[in-house]
Amino acid sequence: MRNFTYNRPATVEQAVGLLEARFGNAELLAGGTDLHDLQKEYIAQPTKVVSLSGIPALKAAPTIGDKSVTLPAGMTLAEIAGHARLKQWFPALTEAADQIGGPQTRNMGTLGGNLCQRNRCWYFRDEHTPCLLKGGDKCYAIEGENKFHAVFSQGHRCVIVHPSTLGTGLIALDATAEVQGPNGKRTIRLAEFFKAPTARDEREHVLAANEMVLSVSIPYTGLANASYEVRQKLSYDWPLVQVAVSFQGGRNGAPATQVKIVLGHAAPVPMVSAAAAAVLEGKPVNEENAVAAGRAAVQTATPLSNTGYKTRLLEVAIKRALYLAAGLPKYWEA
Repeated sequence: MRNFTYNRPATVEQAVGLLEARFGNAELLAGGTDLHDLQKEYIAQPTKVVSLSGIPALKAAPTIGDKSVTLPAGMTLAEIAGHARLKQWFPALTEAADQIGGPQTRNMGTLGGNLCQRNRCWYFRDEHTPCLLKGGDKCYAIEGENKFHAVFSQGHRCVIVHPSTLGTGLIALDATAEVQGPNGKRTIRLAEFFKAPTARDEREHVLAANEMVLSVSIPYTGLANASYEVRQKLSYDWPLVQVAVSFQGGRNGAPATQVKIVLGHAAPVPMVSAAAAAVLEGKPVNEENAVAAGRAAVQTATPLSNTGYKTRLLEVAIKRALYLAAGLPKYWEA
């Protein structure tokens, strides 16, 4: 691990002032569950680490307003998963938080860190592989070992999947993030927060190198919502695929409206499936319509050599997420 200076500012303004205009030299430290791995793997080699542990505003309690709930970026995954109001209103978020890693990771990892973490591609994480995101001219996963990579790969030079499971649910809930940089604050819709990086000086999000997430706000509109993920094992594993859904109505045979279906771990960014939503819009959530939505979602999939299996997993995950949101029996546990 490269030597670095450790900074522990007391305010957001001080933290932003310690950041730099380009990625690489300065890194933010929240829970450290991703940064420490990157440093030990020689992928991140900052000369300056800026700890956020001394900023009270980032660890405040959630603010529950009349129209929205605001979560500080330093709220831990365990706090999100265990918050009674959030579990009642936003299971698409809390269910995802509750399945991340193990108890140690959930007690250290934060909301902001989960949104801004780096991808888990094994070529990127290998210090000896000069992939696109480390200054090379090739994505090795396109022709190499890619069974955990994108199933929607068309038009992407880098075929990672975005690792944030919280981001998928937050997009389904139409959440926004407040961020701050040297020029002040700005608000970004979570649907526009993520991007597909293709070079060393880019990240898996749209933030500038000297910006940081302050909070995430979720409008309270009474949407039925849920998240469902498929993993190889039930503990400490990354999803093979994940789906988050939201809609108005949809219970007890009522038609679902304002349908949103978001696919996670399927593309370089969490992907909103307009085709799947259109199939269900205005119809009740039942087996026929849930199956049709799943099939519509994967019609434009362009699997890599080893990711074709994900199309079937996505169909199943969509059906089960819709069942959960609509309060239908969990047939897969019968």
